[in-house]
Amino acid sequence: MTTHNTPLYLISALALAVSQGVHAQQQDQNSQVQANKGLETIVVTGVPRRTTIMASSVSVSSLSLEQVEVSTPRSTAEAFRIIPGIRAESTGGEGNANIAVRGLPVASGGAKFLQLQEDGLPVLQYGDIAFGNADIFMRLDNTVQTIESIRGGSASTAASNAPGGIINFISKNGENESGSVSTTLGLDYDSVRTDFEYGTYLSDSVRFHVGGFVRQGEGPRETGYTSNKGGQIKANLTKDFENGYVRIYYKHLDDKSVGYLPMPMYANGDSIPGFDAQSDTPHSALFTKTVRLNGENQISSGDIRDGMNPNVDSIGFEAVFDLDNDWRIENRFRKSAVSGNFNSLIPAQVGSATSIAESIGGAGATLSNANTGAAFNDDLAMRIHTFDVTLNDFDSIVNDFKLTKSLDDDTSITFGYYASTQNIAMSWLWNSYLMELKGDNAALLNVTAADGTAFSDNGLYAYGTPFWGSDCCQRDYDTEYDTRAPYVAFSTKLGDVSIDASARYDSGEARGNYAGAVTSTVDMNRDGEISVPEQNVAGIDITNASPVNYDWNYTSYSIGANYQIDPSLATFARISKGGRANADRLLFGKVRADGSVAKEDAVDEVNQYEFGVKKRFDSFSVFATAFYAETEEQNFEATSQTFFDREYEAKGIEIESTYFIDAWDFRGNLTWTDAEIVKDALTPEVEGNTPRRQADLIYSLMARYSYEKGAAGVSFIGTTDAYAQDNNDLKFDGYTQVNGFVSYDLSENLSIALNVNNLFDTVGITEAEEGSIPDNNIIRARTINGRTTSLTLKYLFN
Repeated sequence: MTTHNTPLYLISALALAVSQGVHAQQQDQNSQVQANKGLETIVVTGVPRRTTIMASSVSVSSLSLEQVEVSTPRSTAEAFRIIPGIRAESTGGEGNANIAVRGLPVASGGAKFLQLQEDGLPVLQYGDIAFGNADIFMRLDNTVQTIESIRGGSASTAASNAPGGIINFISKNGENESGSVSTTLGLDYDSVRTDFEYGTYLSDSVRFHVGGFVRQGEGPRETGYTSNKGGQIKANLTKDFENGYVRIYYKHLDDKSVGYLPMPMYANGDSIPGFDAQSDTPHSALFTKTVRLNGENQISSGDIRDGMNPNVDSIGFEAVFDLDNDWRIENRFRKSAVSGNFNSLIPAQVGSATSIAESIGGAGATLSNANTGAAFNDDLAMRIHTFDVTLNDFDSIVNDFKLTKSLDDDTSITFGYYASTQNIAMSWLWNSYLMELKGDNAALLNVTAADGTAFSDNGLYAYGTPFWGSDCCQRDYDTEYDTRAPYVAFSTKLGDVSIDASARYDSGEARGNYAGAVTSTVDMNRDGEISVPEQNVAGIDITNASPVNYDWNYTSYSIGANYQIDPSLATFARISKGGRANADRLLFGKVRADGSVAKEDAVDEVNQYEFGVKKRFDSFSVFATAFYAETEEQNFEATSQTFFDREYEAKGIEIESTYFIDAWDFRGNLTWTDAEIVKDALTPEVEGNTPRRQADLIYSLMARYSYEKGAAGVSFIGTTDAYAQDNNDLKFDGYTQVNGFVSYDLSENLSIALNVNNLFDTVGITEAEEGSIPDNNIIRARTINGRTTSLTLKYLFN
């Protein structure tokens, strides 16, 4: 595979060069302040009581937007790559990322064992809903104050379905009177985005913050049309009281963004002539509409230009008050109306034009351009499936109540009750097309038999996806998942030792129905004739819907201790057990005829053990954690139509470090993981193998220099090699992606910044459908985008 790895010793060389000539006294003063500030940050995510990073017995990080901008993220999930322990495969576009933590598996997609939150409540109760990954429904913009994350077992009792960790977006709330407006232009790709935000006090006790963004453009890959279009607005209003506050907030998100699915390239990472794996996509201006039967078997149309299109309206409030007799009460509530679309293209097969034509129309069949009728004589063509999914109802109601009693200055006990309802209703309405293998507005292809019979209509050769089986992939389901979770947490301090223990009991129920595919003859284009594709039109078998009717429960616990050896050194240990209830991925295979589910299928359990050390020097700090995890998993993958029933083990070391030299800020983290499939009930031959896409080492290194008129920074985000699939045959090379930015203050409040993502145009593959190299040496894979450069003009006001 061709990669352009950047030597990691450049970071050390850069630090050495800068340190020369810096006054030692000034360096020591600035460095010590910055180092202390990091480990003394107060964290609120996933802890029963506010505490500092240094004093906590959990692995926790807090990132500001200034720190995030060094990595120049082009999507929300790209910002997660600089969090220790997090493996974010952010190659799906603005959403649809696969996110793993500390070796816990990603057997299908999404963020199964990790919860994504906004202001302390989950974006979705389940982070791996098929075609509804949680990151699709959230956006990183300038309304975010900090990104906090905890990794490891302490998250098991802090949130439902989050045994691996929590990533929490904490919003600005007007406490600091300020605002900004900025416009970002893509210099070598089509994108225009404007961000705005402002917060201030309306009176001595009332403050607000409002902000969001609007954007449009083609995006970092060439689709042939405006594929990214929409925006977000968030607002909150806070009333401060002498002993607490009440806050109400609102969020509206309506944003269309193209979804990138695995696309053709050679197995070594090289691009196929005519299709650049780093900048092209099968999307085309010549293919934007599809006709299908909807979830009610009515003829309807889908628009591929919708891409990933979340529609979210959320309202909520939080109230926090200190009461008499050392009691503290907290309540957070959110109601969200969520719907949308997921519409994208995946090559189900890449092969010779002749073989694909003959597989559909018989011996002697040929392909032709659907627009012109000209014969298609090129060697390669694609069998395309439309991942055409309507997200009918993802509404949710969430409430988290806490009551804390401080027994003395060092001891407290918290009682809480969490309740949520998550709807998951969607329709899979997939079709099959033929397309030329070309990256710049590829044409659809028609197949004609040797006797002249037309086997396709304007590129469509099947309503449904018979290439993946007659029962795949028309689906419709309407389900509701209720969760109830009382929990308790206790913390105390005995001299230099802080001890905390917590437990949580999750129970819930799943109700609803689901229906699979049925075929019939339908005149889809209403021309009075039945074409070959119209003879077998896949729809929804509404009359034979199956019930969903089962309950689940699991108990989580976490016990940890932190020993403050001296003011600059601490060590901690933790043992935890957590769970994760499974949702829609159990349908169509794991749900029995009466709607029930086996106990071992309903819940996956995770056991974790951690030991960490935190050390700070005058200008340097390091946070190292050794971890071990045992994971059970039931799952289903849509693209391969495969169920999983496995047990995993993972052990490793996570290191996070900061180093300050006067105006320089160096940050880095690396995670070494040794993971193994220890048991597989369905595919025992993979036992002992490394889970797919799990690299031994992932890392992020960043350097930022602040000067009188601005700042400059560079980041190195990388991974060692990893297997494409669990059979451990095809392996991807490791890579290092280099990003950079430089900003300059044009005036006191006006700045301009240049950002470059993937500076050296590195090829980095994150996933592939194939586990072995096929005969034609072509795989279907997702790779990081090629180099993109943007310019931002930003104005600050107060």
